[in-house]
Order: sequence, then structure tokens, then C-alpha cells
Amino acid sequence: MSAGIFSTPRPLPSRLAPTLAAGAVVALALPLFLVAGWPLRGWGFAAVLWVAVQGFALLLTRLPASADTLAASMLRGLGSTSRLFLAGIPLVVVTVSDERVGLAAALVFAAAYTVELLVGLASYFGGEAKA
Repeated sequence: MSAGIFSTPRPLPSRLAPTLAAGAVVALALPLFLVAGWPLRGWGFAAVLWVAVQGFALLLTRLPASADTLAASMLRGLGSTSRLFLAGIPLVVVTVSDERVGLAAALVFAAAYTVELLVGLASYFGGEAKA
């Protein structure tokens, strides 16, 4: 691994591949839940929460991200870093009320997020470095 791999600027890759990969994880979890007899409410809650988080991320991408719009850039950065924290709140609430449903939802959501992160990192570091 090159020492400069983290310091070399790259263009921002498309969010489509990571989002589709994570959506596939959520979709493929449904048959697993059906076969294993796990609570379908947990899968449903995770799917709805995943769509809400992706909608929030889409809303954030609509904000301008340039040095000229400091407030919008700040809001975009804060929103991006806090969207998982905000998703964790309803997961905790559901887990407190029904442990099996909350744990099932948390596992599906965590798996989808992990795949999104890995595919996003691969697409970013796999891209051509800026000159």
C-alpha cells in the first residue's frame, strides 16, 4: 500500500453503486428472515429506516457543496455525519420495546451500512487520482 494513498485527492464517485449494493443486502435479508422464522417486523423496520436514511442522504446531496456556500456545506457535512446517529435513535427505541424486533432490525441495518461503506470506499480508492 502506498503511503500517499490517503493524501491523493480523487473525484467524488457516484453514490449509486453503494446504495444499490446496500439495498440488495436489505432485499436479500427478507428470504433469510422468512426461512429462519425471524420477526418480519424487524426486517420491515430496518427496510423503512434504510429508505429514510437514503432519502435524507439524497436531500443532503441537493445542497450546494462549494466554498461560496459555507452554511449549506456545513449543513451537508453535519447531516452526513449525523445520519447514522439519527437512525440509531429509533433502533434503540424499538429494541427497548421489543428486543427481538430491535435486534433483527439492527442487524439488517448494520449489514446494509457495512456493505454501503465498503463499496463506497472501494469505488473511491479505485478511482483515478486527480492530477
